Parts: sequence; C-alpha cells; structure tokens
Amino acid sequence: SQYSAVDTNPLSVYIMQPIWNKIIKIVPLWIAPNLLTFSGFVMILFNYFLISFYDWDYTASGTSPGLVPTWVWLFSAFTTFCAYALDSIDGKHARRTQSSSPLGELFDHGLDSWATSIFVLSFFSVCSRDNGKTGVSVYTMYIYLSIVLFNFMCSHWEKYNTGVLFLPWGYDISQVVLIAAYLLTGTVGVEVWQKPLLFGYYITDVLVILLIGFSLFLSFPQTLYNIHRAHLKKTLKNDSLYEGLLPLVSPVLLFILLTVWVVLSPNNILAKQPRLFLWMVGVAFSNVICKVIMCQMSSTRPELFHWFLFPLALVVYAAVSGLLGSMEEAVLGVFTALLTAAHVHYGVCVGRQLSEHLNIYIFSLKKRVQE
Repeated sequence: SQYSAVDTNPLSVYIMQPIWNKIIKIVPLWIAPNLLTFSGFVMILFNYFLISFYDWDYTASGTSPGLVPTWVWLFSAFTTFCAYALDSIDGKHARRTQSSSPLGELFDHGLDSWATSIFVLSFFSVCSRDNGKTGVSVYTMYIYLSIVLFNFMCSHWEKYNTGVLFLPWGYDISQVVLIAAYLLTGTVGVEVWQKPLLFGYYITDVLVILLIGFSLFLSFPQTLYNIHRAHLKKTLKNDSLYEGLLPLVSPVLLFILLTVWVVLSPNNILAKQPRLFLWMVGVAFSNVICKVIMCQMSSTRPELFHWFLFPLALVVYAAVSGLLGSMEEAVLGVFTALLTAAHVHYGVCVGRQLSEHLNIYIFSLKKRVQE
C-alpha cells in the first residue's frame, strides 16, 4: 500500500518543516534512512538509561534537587532535539534517495511506538514523584502514560480504517515542550517545577491538564471525525463495525489488566517499582501497536487477542490474589526482562523477513544480490 500521511499542524508546517528542510541538506546521500531513524531511537534510549542511573525511583528532583547533574538535563534537551529531527527527516531522506519502502515505514512507526513511552518516562524525572509537598503521584504517571499511548494508538487505528495517517498535532507540540522543559531545568534547576506558577497550580499540573485536554478534546474527536468523513465518502477500508473496532480489543484489554494490577496489588507494585512497571507498560503497548501497524500495512485482520495478554493475565492473577506474596517485585522484574527481550526479538525477526522479502538491506542503500 502507498504510504500517505497528512500534517496540518501550524507549528510543524510553518516552523519545524523549514528547519528540517535545511538540516536534510547536510545528510550525505549514501546514508540509509533507517540509519537516521535508528540513531534517533538509540539516543532516546541512551538518554533514558542515563537519567535512570541518577534517578531510579523518580525522587531525585523532589528530595535532593542537585542529585541529577545539570549537564544531564542539557544533554536530554540535545538528545530529544536530535531524535525529533532524525524522526522528522528520515522520510524526506528516503524520498530524496528514492529508497522509500514498507520496511522503512514499519521501522519508523514501530520505533516511534516504543519511543513514545520512553519520552514520557524520561520526563517524569523532571517533575519527580509526589513527596507530600511537590511532584506527581505514581498513579498520575500511570494515567498520563496511558493517555499518551492511547493517543498514539488512535492515530494508527485511524490509519487502519482510513488508509491515511493524520499526524497528531500533539506530536510536534510535545517534542517542543519536552525540549523546552529540559532546557529550563538545566538552566534554572529543578526547583522551577516546585514553585506554584499561577493560582497555586504548578507547571506540572498545567502540563497534565493540557495533555488530557489535548487528547480528549482535540486528538480523539479528530480521529472519530476523520473516520466518520471516510465513512461518508465510502473510502473506509473495513465494511463492518466489528472489523473497524477489532484492533482496539487487545489494547483495551491490556489497559484493563495493567490497571487491575496497579489498583489491587497487595505490595503496591507501582509505588515500589514505578520505573520498572511503567517501562513494562510501554513495551507491552508498543508490541500490541506494532501488530496493528503490521495489519494495517498488509491489509490483514488483527487477531482478537494478542498472545501476550495470556501470560500477563496469569501474572496479574498470581499477583493480585496474593499467590506471589513478597515475590511480586522479583516476578515483575523477570516478566519485564522477558517481555522486553520478546519485543526486541519480534522487531529483529520482522525486520529481517521484510528486508529479505523486499530485497533491501535495513541499514544500507546497497541492493541485495539475488541468490
């Protein structure tokens, strides 16, 4: 299927695109577009692990404000900008080198589906978790992350139904806000997040309200409107409501299972291990969304239940019923490691199969020699 995307965001169209068009001219023509995509992702990952090293349990900014060195925040601003730039120019570079392919599209969106949660998890270190005075509660973090992933899911669910990816306005805005937040933290210090901004509200409150407002009153209605418009024009890919809603079943069940674990955990797992749990949420969603992207690209029907819901349901049952007892944290650790390995394995396998099928290399513009 021919890739089609529509971007109507004024920030993107009038400010960012001209910048990307200048940056793209520096990129040598022999570099493969997927290499740009992957480099951006590696930078986000590296930055995430760097912040995790200084602030494993999301308390550094709240209790001991000097714990994360200033250079880390400035480095975060730099890596976020680079990743944003690389993610924005990879498609342009592919058209420039005439190497656009379904593999590139899948690679880009697949890594984006994972990067989305990593951006959010890195940002939580800026505002720190609730310590009675400032910060956000771990439950707010969980809801916040879920809303961002729901938004990402919606734009791909919409593409599954309409064949067109309407780039969500939230993407460019969130990237610019993230970079500004890191720069602000690096120059002024984390204290800026701990003083009320207006009427006793903190900057973090304002950002949460903005995010929820944007999602529920801008992104989601826009998605429904675009699907409705395609329905009126008779350009919908799926005839039945059942087929149209099918990709949403697994993500919704995933969210329900995870929420049951969060709410009913005897050891209060989210408060004990917020970083581990939220990382697991991000990986799980990414894997589910990748399957939807695959189905949408290959025009196949997604299965009703994603395979991974079964082991998750078992673990959640064992945890909330008290079967795991004090082993809950250890089991979460092992489960998260296995899930992450499975996700990486899935990505590598799909990438290799597509590269063989399309007769192209993932990270090189050289053509494969036909055997």
